[in-house]
Amino acid sequence: MDKTETLDAREAPLDFVVDRDTGMQDVPAYLRETYWWAYLHPRAVKIFEHQWIVNLILWGNFARLRDLALDELGENISGRTLQVACVYGDFTPKLVQRLEPSARLDVVDVAPIQIENLHRKIDVTGNVHADRQDASMLSFAEGSFDQVVLFFLLHELPAEVRKKAVGEALRVVKPGGKVVFVDYHRPVWQHPHRYIMKPVLKTLEPFALDLWETEIADWVPGERSFSSIQKETYFGSLYQKVVMTR
Repeated sequence: MDKTETLDAREAPLDFVVDRDTGMQDVPAYLRETYWWAYLHPRAVKIFEHQWIVNLILWGNFARLRDLALDELGENISGRTLQVACVYGDFTPKLVQRLEPSARLDVVDVAPIQIENLHRKIDVTGNVHADRQDASMLSFAEGSFDQVVLFFLLHELPAEVRKKAVGEALRVVKPGGKVVFVDYHRPVWQHPHRYIMKPVLKTLEPFALDLWETEIADWVPGERSFSSIQKETYFGSLYQKVVMTR
C-alpha cells in the first residue's frame, strides 16, 4: 500500500519523516511530532482545506475572525504585508483581493507542503510571493514590512519558538507599523465550550493552552519593543485579536 495515501493515527509520526512524499521532511521536530496529522501529511491537507471544516473547528467564527484581522490591515491594502504561516480556508485569497495594484504580499511557512497548497489556492505571481521560512528566524531585513499578520499561528508553537516568532514579527515591521495576532484566548468561566475545549486542546494542540494563561505581550523578547497595544476578545473570550504597533 502506498504510504502517502494513508493517514493512520496508530503509526508514529516519525515513521513519516523518512518518506519524502509525505511533506514532513526537514521541518522542526515539534511540528513533525505534534502537528503531522494536521499540516504535514498530504491526506491531512486534503481533509482540512475546506471552508466548512475550518469554520467548524472555530465554532462558526472563521469568517468573523478572518475579517477582523483583514480589517486591521485595511479595506484597500497598500505597501508591503507579511503573512506568517499559511492558513487553511480563504484567509489568503480574501487578503489578496484587498491588495492595491502597487502593494505586495509575502507569505511564509516552514512546511513545503503548505507552500505547495497555497500555490493551488492563489496565483503566487506578480505582487504575491510565497517562501519557505521559519517564523522564529525570518530572513527579511529589519523594518521590511508595513504590517504583519499571524492568524492562529501562536497556539501551534512551543513557548521558546513562540517568543522568537513574536520578536521576529516585531523586528521585520517598520516603526509605526502594526503586527496583528488572532488566536485562542482563555474563555469566560460560563462559556459553554470551556470544558470541551480544554481537553481537546490539551490532547490535539498542547501548546494552545499557553494562550489561556499568558498574554501575547508577555512573549515579546526583551530586545524588542512596541509603542502601543490593543486587545479585544470574542465569542465569550475564546478568541482574541491583539494589535501591536511598533
